[in-house]
Amino acid sequence: MPARGRIGIEFDHVNLHNLEKLKAALPDTEFVDISAATMRMRMVKSEEEIALIKHGAQIADIGGGACVEAIAVGVPEHEVALHSTQAMVREIAKRFPDGELMDTWTWFQSGINTDGAHNPVTARRIEPGDILSLNCFPMIAGYYTALERTLFAETVSDEHLRLWEVNCRVHRRGLELIRPGARCCDIANELNEIYAENGLLKYRTFGYGHSFGVLCHYYGREAGLELREDIETVLEPNMVVSMEPMIMLPEGLPGAGGYREHDILVVTDDGAENITGFPFGPEHNIIGA
Repeated sequence: MPARGRIGIEFDHVNLHNLEKLKAALPDTEFVDISAATMRMRMVKSEEEIALIKHGAQIADIGGGACVEAIAVGVPEHEVALHSTQAMVREIAKRFPDGELMDTWTWFQSGINTDGAHNPVTARRIEPGDILSLNCFPMIAGYYTALERTLFAETVSDEHLRLWEVNCRVHRRGLELIRPGARCCDIANELNEIYAENGLLKYRTFGYGHSFGVLCHYYGREAGLELREDIETVLEPNMVVSMEPMIMLPEGLPGAGGYREHDILVVTDDGAENITGFPFGPEHNIIGA
């Protein structure tokens, strides 16, 4: 006989087709949505999870260093990305010799290819003065971390520099705002004001950050822990979030390209610990100057 009673499922992970199949298989069962409750549980990390995430952030920094090693005028995007990914995979294997090595990857874009948050890697060759976008994503036991940085090849134009410095200002203020008791929406609204003061709010691309934990390339971020204007979640200790402001100026405008910085922070009892060590900003990331 089919089971009777109530079964909890995460509605946001079940498409209509599979829900109908469940109902057909268990016609006398009530299906209850437990997605919000389980998401809430996932938002707050254990000490063991935080320790693993810290390893991931350190390995992402290694990937960033490998990117910088490979960056030079004339080098194709894919060669930079491959060098970074290999460095991260080898470090994961060193630290976790019994773990599976899967899904670590790097996105690296140059010039106008930076105009999306994560455009595909191409064979385009780096040119002098190119804006560059570094995106390193080590994956350890299903736990995803990230490092993202804006860089330039050899030189940077005045308008590119102005836009980059504004985005870095937003990033620095965002790092200060992540603390226990802060609401996600309040963080987003305050950072919007900096962009608005500089006439750049219309070029902002998405929210200012998100949660970390068990993820894959495209799924798994917790909707309730996005740093966006519509999310009222209050930050609390052992939440892990990114700060990652981005603006994009379309091709044809002075300073065209995408500008993005990304750090990972662990919320503590009295503030937040930034576990990303790779430097950002013009004083560090004009490569080959």
